[in-house]
Amino acid sequence: MEQKKIYNKLPIAWEGIPFTIIGIGLTSILLILNWELLSVFLAMLTLLTIFFFRDPNRSHMTTEEAILTPADGKVLSIEKLDSGDNHVEDKAIKISIFMSIFNAHINRIPMKGKIANLSYHPGSFFSANRDKASVSNERNIVTLETDTRKKIVFVQIAGLIARRIACWVKKGDYVQTGQRFGLIRFGSRLEVYLPPDSILTVKKGEKVKAGQTVIGYLSETENKKKTEKEE
Repeated sequence: MEQKKIYNKLPIAWEGIPFTIIGIGLTSILLILNWELLSVFLAMLTLLTIFFFRDPNRSHMTTEEAILTPADGKVLSIEKLDSGDNHVEDKAIKISIFMSIFNAHINRIPMKGKIANLSYHPGSFFSANRDKASVSNERNIVTLETDTRKKIVFVQIAGLIARRIACWVKKGDYVQTGQRFGLIRFGSRLEVYLPPDSILTVKKGEKVKAGQTVIGYLSETENKKKTEKEE
């Protein structure tokens, strides 16, 4: 796993720049050699690489109590855990999100707070849409403590093709809602664990966008405050 802090203003993630430069360079060489078919094929691969590593600017119009999805993709499942699992010890609501190769793969902070812990685990590379990927694949567990002392855990999980997880935050960092914090290459999975009293606003099968889609609120009390503010 790569761990570094990056502030990137380009429309493509730093991790994709070497692939893009190599692709453009090889395509140019093939054109000079008049190998047109190969150059067209390589140019298409380069464009696909740029598309995969795209890093769009996104803004959100939500209250401070809202929890945003950390990843683009499709909600695979929503579970209520009575005794935790391999990633959390206590009761929680677990939301699993699958990122296909067509989704933007930049991961974003779901709610402002402090990075309380980071835990990296090497593993296998099963297809990310399978449940066994959650416990068997390479993964990085990020624990966030909100300003209200509640914990939100999100887990970056590598997939069948993905072979590297990038995380750009470290323990002790204070982060903002929607801030970029990492990336997983070429199809992957991200799981979010919310406090058990959270109010969900997404459902299984729904498509979500990192840094924009609200997946829930921390509690009924906070959700009520949000409603009163809107009124």
